[in-house]
Formats: sequence, C-alpha cells, structure tokens
Amino acid sequence: MFVDERYEDMVERDDLIWIDVRSGSEFQEATIPHAVNIPLFNDEERARIGTVYKQVSKAAAMELGLEIASEKLPHIVASVRGACADGKKPVIFCWRGGMRSKTVATVIDLMGISSIRLSGGYRAYRQVVVDQLAQYAGVELPPVIVLHGMTGVGKTNILHKLAKRGEPVLDLEGLAGHRGSVFGGIGLDVANQRTFDSLLLAQLQKLQHSPYIFMEAESRRIGRVTMPEFLFVAKQQGYNIELTAPMDVRVARTLLQYRLHDDQLFADQVLYALQYIEKRFSPDLRQRVFEWHAMGDYPSLVEALLVEYYDPRYQHAMESYDREFTCLDVTDYELATEQICTYAQEHIKRVTAFQ
Repeated sequence: MFVDERYEDMVERDDLIWIDVRSGSEFQEATIPHAVNIPLFNDEERARIGTVYKQVSKAAAMELGLEIASEKLPHIVASVRGACADGKKPVIFCWRGGMRSKTVATVIDLMGISSIRLSGGYRAYRQVVVDQLAQYAGVELPPVIVLHGMTGVGKTNILHKLAKRGEPVLDLEGLAGHRGSVFGGIGLDVANQRTFDSLLLAQLQKLQHSPYIFMEAESRRIGRVTMPEFLFVAKQQGYNIELTAPMDVRVARTLLQYRLHDDQLFADQVLYALQYIEKRFSPDLRQRVFEWHAMGDYPSLVEALLVEYYDPRYQHAMESYDREFTCLDVTDYELATEQICTYAQEHIKRVTAFQ
C-alpha cells in the first residue's frame, strides 16, 4: 500500500520520480521541477466533473470520475511503469493530495508498483517553496560575482560556458524563460512566478555551499517574474565584472540570440515589442527603427537601439553599484571564460582571507 509523505522529508532523495496526475493546463501552469505529467483527467473532463459536483452532488461527481478514469487506467499504469524504468520510485501528487492522486496510487499499487503519495499535493509543495525562499532573507549566501555589460556582449553565453566548466552559476534569465528586455520573450517559454520560485529554490539549494556564485546583473523584474529581495540585495553587494565587446560583435550576437527561423513570426514579434516601447524613443529614432523594420534591416535597427536606447539605460543602472568594476573584453568567449574563472578563484580567495 502506498504511504503519504511530506515534501520536506523527500527533497534530499535521488531515488524518486515525481508524477503529476493533474490536467495538462495545471501542469503547464506550474509543477514540481522535473515532474512527469500523467493526467488522470484532461481539462475538459475535469471541468465536467466539477460542474456535476457543484450542480448535482459529490457522489455523482465521483461516479462520473470513476466512469471516465476506468478506461484510462491501463494506460496510466503503463505510463507510470515507463517513467520508473530506471528503478526510481514514483511519488504521486495532484493539487492537494485528494482523490486523483489517491486513485492513481491505489491502482498502481494493485498492479505491483510501490509508490508514495505527496501529502497535501502541489499546494503543500508550493507553501514549502514560499517558506524556504523567505528563510533565505536571513541566510548569508556565498559571495556573488555579478556579470555586467551592455546588451549583446554575451553575458548569457558566458554564464553557459562557466556552467559547462562546472562553475557555480545562477542563470536567472534561464529560470525565468526570459532575457529581461521587452524583446526578451521572443522564441522562449516564459515562466510564471510559481515556476520561477520552484526552479530558483532548487538551484539555490545546489549552490548554497559553493565558494561563490556567478550571476548576471538583472533588474528586479525579469519577464513575468520578480527576483526576491534577498537575492537583489546580494547582487547589489556583489563583486562586479564588466564585460565589453566591439559594437559589430554586439550586433551580431544580439541577432544570433534573438533571430527565429520563421522570418514572419520574428518580424511580428519585433514589431510588437517596438510598439510597446516606441513612446520612449525620440521622434527621429522612432522613424528610423520602423523604416528599418519594414525593410528587414535588422542590423541597423539593433545598432540604433543599442546605442540610443539600451546603452544609456544600462549605464545608468551600473551607477547604482558601490563596488568597483573589473573590465574584461569578451570578444573571444573561451579566453574570457578562462579569465573570469581565474578572477573568481583568486579574487574571492583574497577577499575572504581578510574577512
């Protein structure tokens, strides 16, 4: 028989596979990181059952749920078995540890698959995330090394290269599914706050014993999510590296990062973003960028936006940091990554020696 366990008692285990039996839309909205979606009901079926519950009775809703689920159970059992093919034990959860997770856990148990049911469901897990992130306000993080630089220098690529080397990296844009600017959601799956919080907590737990943490100089707001205050403060008090690159390199890297294979979709999304911020342009810049957009001259458009719009704003943001900046040219990614690692290992060691 399955047992109910709290998330807090399982978080350190690496022998578990999380099985979310909620509907597809619930799963897409937010779930436990790395969970597999094996829904007992789809969105339409869930809505039908809910209507019967409200308009008829709980018993009638349960009967309808049983009727709908009965045809799916062999497929659900096979799906759970497949998800556990590597020997991991399934942890079944729904919204609040109710009938959906109980049904699936009971059926797979009858089929010889031992499982755990998450006590309180996703709702209880979400409260754990909120509570644990709040506790970080009183915890001293490892020293933060903040990568600054004008748009297009390649800060995100540098973070990825550092992560590949095994360096401790907190990629907030990656967690948020957004690059930070009004154009930042182009071609990405933008996360909501609940998903961001879950991914952030998991990453912080991995990095809490690191000698330092690399992160980008993000603003408080990243796409649809907000950085927690404790992390914003740690960033403001971190050690600063300013990454630089020639304008032609910045333009090329910006286009490489944002350009989509679908030219029309890319043009439409760029136009939407331009219309969102055009009121902040000078009349001359407004005219030029829309002309370049109409002609498909994206290099000219990008360079003008960098020089006349983004660079002044980024320069102003950098003035809010008290600690000095170490400047580093990143035209050569590999050389720059090596130099950043050397800076981190030597500078942080030197700083902590005097604390």
